[in-house]
Amino acid sequence: MNVTAIGSASAVSPEERALRDLYLEHGPALYSYVLRMLDGDTHRAEDVLQETLLRCWNSRNLTDDEGMAVRPWMFRVARNLVIDAHRTRMARPLEISGTSWLGDMCAEVDDIEQMLSSLVLHKALQKLTPAHREVLLATFFADRTTQQAADELGIPRGTVKSRVYYALRSLRLALREQGIVVQEVWEEETDVAC
Repeated sequence: MNVTAIGSASAVSPEERALRDLYLEHGPALYSYVLRMLDGDTHRAEDVLQETLLRCWNSRNLTDDEGMAVRPWMFRVARNLVIDAHRTRMARPLEISGTSWLGDMCAEVDDIEQMLSSLVLHKALQKLTPAHREVLLATFFADRTTQQAADELGIPRGTVKSRVYYALRSLRLALREQGIVVQEVWEEETDVAC
């Protein structure tokens, strides 16, 4: 728990000072209480503490003025937040909370995404000239430097660099025709690989 996240010692407004004092006075006890309710989940406990303090701030319930004790109110708010979060999790269907089939489904979706991406890329590569396709296969897809690709293709290194540049531009246009926008990152990678 970081006090500087709540407010600084040089807080300007009276509300900021009151919130900081409230945190210093009640924060550790409230945090321990919430941590016990959440079976030691520190991240969720910090979130509940922060939300409780935020609700104090929003309701301007920062002091024990007007006969209302702040501490019991804060503990009640924190307890309600924990209960509401638990009810929300329990309201979800069992299939969503189970991780075994969900993990398998996510892996399957990733495989499908990868397959579709490779099909789209293959279709875009077919629109390139043979020289451009050849140089991309010799550099990017074979993970070679421009010098290694030049040696393999039997052409000068400068020609490889030029063809890679124009091949990437053509590939970007071919992908754009298929509705896929590719950022300019490829050109930067080409410079690095050279």
